[in-house]
Amino acid sequence: MSLDKTYKLVPGTTIFDAEQSAKGYHLNQFCMSLMTAENRAAYLADERAYLDAWPLREEQRRALLDRDLNAAMREGGNIYFLAKWGATLGLSFQQMAGSMTGMTEQEYRDMMAGGGRSVEGNRIDHAVLEAAHAPEAPAEHAGITGAVFTSHVPAIGAAMDHGKTEEPYWRPVFEGYAYSRAWERENVPDVIVLVYNDHASAFDQSLVPTFVLGTGAVFPVADEGYGPRPVPAVEGDPDLAAHIAHSLIRDDFDLTLANEMTVDHGLTVPLSLMFGDVEKWPCKVIPFHVNVVQYPVPSGARCFDLGRALRRAIESYDRPLKVQVWGTGGMSHQLQGPRAGLINREWDNAFLDRLVEDPAGLAAVPHLEYVEEAGSEGIELVMWLIARGAMSDVDDSGEVEVKHRFYHVPASNTAVGHLILENRPRVDEPAVKE
Repeated sequence: MSLDKTYKLVPGTTIFDAEQSAKGYHLNQFCMSLMTAENRAAYLADERAYLDAWPLREEQRRALLDRDLNAAMREGGNIYFLAKWGATLGLSFQQMAGSMTGMTEQEYRDMMAGGGRSVEGNRIDHAVLEAAHAPEAPAEHAGITGAVFTSHVPAIGAAMDHGKTEEPYWRPVFEGYAYSRAWERENVPDVIVLVYNDHASAFDQSLVPTFVLGTGAVFPVADEGYGPRPVPAVEGDPDLAAHIAHSLIRDDFDLTLANEMTVDHGLTVPLSLMFGDVEKWPCKVIPFHVNVVQYPVPSGARCFDLGRALRRAIESYDRPLKVQVWGTGGMSHQLQGPRAGLINREWDNAFLDRLVEDPAGLAAVPHLEYVEEAGSEGIELVMWLIARGAMSDVDDSGEVEVKHRFYHVPASNTAVGHLILENRPRVDEPAVKE
């Protein structure tokens, strides 16, 4: 069923949700540009010219030129952003609020001095509420068809970009993905939710979010110091991403939403491994960043539960999309200190076994074990548990089939692990005849 957005029925009220945010993105970013004295002066000197420099719809420009805040709100504006614009014009909050009520400034101030507007007569009409909650016609929904788990070693991308895939060092790595590319060609999804971690490319020490969902339309490739990889930019799915954000946050997962963000090798290398050298990625991709760089990082249990909630979110989306969830990073590796170069084959392969057979038990593994056994950067493996939690066998509504498994040491500084799981409907075993 569709997500509950009954808040849209509250009279005289515009809730700034993901839909409004997408609609008003450039309008609100224009407002933010007015937070410097230089830009305010330029705007006041020639409003139309300043507005024309922004990719605004004409309805948005007209709302600003007409000083029509209600129209600006309908066009996606948010009052806290629009307040920057109002301040540039010398308006107080009371003046702005009053203009949206049909009152003069003095009438509005008198109302507030008298105790404010009464809630009586300003609640949802019960008949409208009942109509909104009437049973909906059945609709097709999105579903998760499979999960891909893979390391995202930057040197793998460099080997592809510089034509080294057939060199003796690299050939075994890419041979391990030959089946995967054939499988992906036969199972191209509409959307991939790709779980990865940023490596000090989009996020530095000024902002360290735990979970970031990419809600934008396009995500450019990051320059990680060697220039951007020569691969396509990523096309997002803002509608599905907004739906996922709404569902996960209502499910008590606190997300940071990114309308603009560059994506680094953590995301592009898995795409290259699975799709090869392409002019355009064959499906949309929703980036899902997890902080595994600065402690505290989320636990395996939290990531596993997030995957379960992600599945609920995707399956409640009322469009018949085929979705894959990818978990990336790892396997064992340490990039710093006297233990740099640490690899633990036995632990890695036990992790792969448990990921298939006992994901709930694996989710209980503490951070200390990851760091001690798989290296300081091996903690990236908790991200695989998000993809695993999204599979249908976790809640017994389906089964999973292992389509491919691969492990290789080394790729640069890292052990490479790879797994493909497909969702299957549960097949009930026949009754035993006496």
